[in-house]
Amino acid sequence: MSTSRASLSRVERSSQWSPAEWETRVQLAACYRLVARYRMTDLIYTHISARLPGAEDQFLLNPYGLMFEEVTASNLVKIDLKGRQLEDGEYGVNDAGFTIHSAIHAARGDVACVMHTHTRAGFAVSCQKQGLLPLNQMALQFYGRLAYHDYEGIALDHDERPRLVRSLGDKRAMILRNHGLLTAGRTIPEAFSLMFYLERACEVQIAALAGGSELITPPPEVCEKTARQHEMDNKPLGDTEWAAHIRMLDREDPSYRN
Repeated sequence: MSTSRASLSRVERSSQWSPAEWETRVQLAACYRLVARYRMTDLIYTHISARLPGAEDQFLLNPYGLMFEEVTASNLVKIDLKGRQLEDGEYGVNDAGFTIHSAIHAARGDVACVMHTHTRAGFAVSCQKQGLLPLNQMALQFYGRLAYHDYEGIALDHDERPRLVRSLGDKRAMILRNHGLLTAGRTIPEAFSLMFYLERACEVQIAALAGGSELITPPPEVCEKTARQHEMDNKPLGDTEWAAHIRMLDREDPSYRN
């Protein structure tokens, strides 16, 4: 397809939705591509959602069955908090994904995007009784600000939703014990930024523990100071690096915009 025809195709597709919804779709599709690029995927089995602007009871999820590098703005699935698919499409959604994401979107009006990953490092730390240790600058972003939720099996039981919400509380990041990582951002860039650094903090912890030497942790007052430094302007995280991520995706493969 020529560039002009591809551009026309994107315009035709975007006209099905409001400009605000289309922008959310493009950002969420970009988020899926970034997770794939940074190798935080588990084949087709994890999920990222975004609340639709102006529709508090509706959100977008990935089409269940597609790899993250196949997700585009137009093939994201629109559902409501009852799990009803609101548009015709070839794919449905992951049932466990609906359980987790519907719970948080229903309870946390401040959350625009929820990310859940199954990564080697995230799984490993989720299996460690002490959880995330305050070992490095990336981990200290989450000092006193990280929730934990005990494992109850694959998240197919809707009765688990109130317990998920209770575990998360007012926090923006959570370790699902024996399961993986979750972030809840005020924006899509913030959810991705939180996940990127939570994942890196887990990777550093596993590497440090494998070294076999005695670990050094900063004193509590330094840990808290560092966490507060990440919150200094009280604005959603991630906007600055998000623009760089988008430039990278547009150079490498802009098909997420389709």
